[in-house]
Amino acid sequence: KGQNPVFTRILGHEAAGIVESVGEGVTDLKAGDHVLPVFTGECKECRHCKSEESNMCDLLRINTDRGVMLEDQKSRFSINGKPIYHFVGTSTFSEYTVCHVGSVAKINPLAPLDKVCILSCGISTGLGATLNVAKPPKGSTVAVFGLGAVGLAAAEGARMAGASRIIGVDLVPSRFELAKKFGVTDFVNPKEHSKPVQEVIVEMTDGGVDRSVECTGNVNAMISAFECVHDVWGVAVLVGVPHKDAEFKTHPMNLLNERTLKGTFFGNYKPRSDLPSVVEKYMNKELELEKFITHEVPFAEINKAFDLMLKGEGLRCIITM
Repeated sequence: KGQNPVFTRILGHEAAGIVESVGEGVTDLKAGDHVLPVFTGECKECRHCKSEESNMCDLLRINTDRGVMLEDQKSRFSINGKPIYHFVGTSTFSEYTVCHVGSVAKINPLAPLDKVCILSCGISTGLGATLNVAKPPKGSTVAVFGLGAVGLAAAEGARMAGASRIIGVDLVPSRFELAKKFGVTDFVNPKEHSKPVQEVIVEMTDGGVDRSVECTGNVNAMISAFECVHDVWGVAVLVGVPHKDAEFKTHPMNLLNERTLKGTFFGNYKPRSDLPSVVEKYMNKELELEKFITHEVPFAEINKAFDLMLKGEGLRCIITM
């Protein structure tokens, strides 16, 4: 939905791997390096990459329509002479893939690839949304909308920041038990209340939470996440990707009362500059990745992984080639 279908293509955008070889002109990487391919890149040359305030590379920011390499507008995959197209610069559902050097982050070679692979998209996105964008002060209250893997990573970020209360908002009651492992202290199911969930949270917290992070992509949840933060110092961060026709509506007084609304992309991490340090958080035991990994299946059973995701039964399912 909202994308131009390009077929046949190799999907997949969250992975870890080892560099097999490098092309002409590539000096930052060599064969044998351990890396995370990332769906949004960092060329290090454009004005965005040179700005400390941005991680939205002009050259390599996500483009779901692009199915070829930038250099020559050709694919590196083919079958029987026909091209197979790339996907968001990564195409990771494959034993071998070809990426632009700016879409590959070099990491600690001692890090286990079957664990840190989840840092190449979802977990970094949620974690960074809290730590880099919401920035909850120690002892603050945080509401997280959506307790899938990205939402739980946002909760984990709030826990690491020292939040005193983390309110999880989700329509699936069974998710609360699991969410406790990520620091979630309270659970609100909007279906169990007759009034809007933002009003429920405002009542629970004597005026609203200090920070909220929205990780569903549902525009109504986005509005609730903004309207549940406290006036003057409350900050709401939108992470989820909405439907292309969705519109965000709120009363202007919510902004005039000095609430702040922010958006984030990939948790504001610059992939090549910042991801190595996130991997080190895992290596130093500051960040636990194992609890995000609920299943593992061989590539031949990838449809099982989609079923688990659609049923809400899994967080991250590792696909082994």
